[in-house]
Amino acid sequence: MKKTLATLAMLMASTGLAHAEGVLNLFNWGNYTSPELLAKFEAETGIKVTVTDYDSNDAALAKIEAGGHGFDLVVPSANYVPIFRDKGLITELDMSRLANHGNIAPEWVDVAWDPGRKFTVPWQWGSTGIAVNTSVYSGDINTSAVFLEVPDELKGKINVVPEMNDVVNLAIFYYGGEPCTEDVEVLKKVRDGLMAAKPNWISMDYGATEKLSNNDWAASVNWNGSTMRARLANPSVAYGYPKEGYPLFMDSVALLKDAQNVDNAYKFLDFILVPENAAMISAFARYANGVAGSDAFMPEDMKTAPEVVTPAEHKAAGKFLPTCSPKATEYMTAIWTELQK
Repeated sequence: MKKTLATLAMLMASTGLAHAEGVLNLFNWGNYTSPELLAKFEAETGIKVTVTDYDSNDAALAKIEAGGHGFDLVVPSANYVPIFRDKGLITELDMSRLANHGNIAPEWVDVAWDPGRKFTVPWQWGSTGIAVNTSVYSGDINTSAVFLEVPDELKGKINVVPEMNDVVNLAIFYYGGEPCTEDVEVLKKVRDGLMAAKPNWISMDYGATEKLSNNDWAASVNWNGSTMRARLANPSVAYGYPKEGYPLFMDSVALLKDAQNVDNAYKFLDFILVPENAAMISAFARYANGVAGSDAFMPEDMKTAPEVVTPAEHKAAGKFLPTCSPKATEYMTAIWTELQK
């Protein structure tokens, strides 16, 4: 009897292990993961991917730091990768398990936030700018004045996405500072400018893709891919690149230190480095990716889209946000906290 029970226990344990080997838990930004990509991955590998959404880098970081989350992969932005790394939350990748690592485009390999791509692989990259319904406002949209000195036509009709690093740094650029500045004079202008502008905003909310499409909002601080999706539904929507300066971002996938499904995580990381698969990621969320050869598989409407292919005259104003110093973060957080009240 004991032998029978022991055998049964072993069978149950092995069944549980087999089940565990068939899953992967991805912690990613909301509305950012292609269902078609996941279906293809499951069909090819038998691995079922569960996606849990977050809406900010800070929310993702807090959840991972708290522990007990059960996630295997996370997708932080460039300026947060060093934070995840230095806190010991992500692990260095075993390149021998990533046959497609060489598909990362050369310009995205030796990046400041992850030299040599030892901890992450690219997901998508883009910019934060100004989305405007041009049937409501016909003025200059290539300026952060649209949300900091709101034109009469947009008062009570403009949203600001509640992403601290993007919003505060857009204001820092506007008032003549550099990202992550500790210059208190610039930061005072930023604080005063944001607080003065806020009464003219309709909201600080996500969901710009839908609400710009439906004419619920006439403008929003927004990301380029989301704005393209809105334009496809509402041709009056256009994307502005603030001439004072605007943030660039790249979100990359990292393997969490306490991942439970490591083998499956490596299979997924290698899978998304296949050009055709990387293009599926972009085709859904409408951002560029960092995989060489993926352009051949991209939707035709992305190859010339002004939100994806930055016009030459606006390229110089875009800058990747660095990882801020503790003092700069303290200043920004204080401004943001006041703005949320």
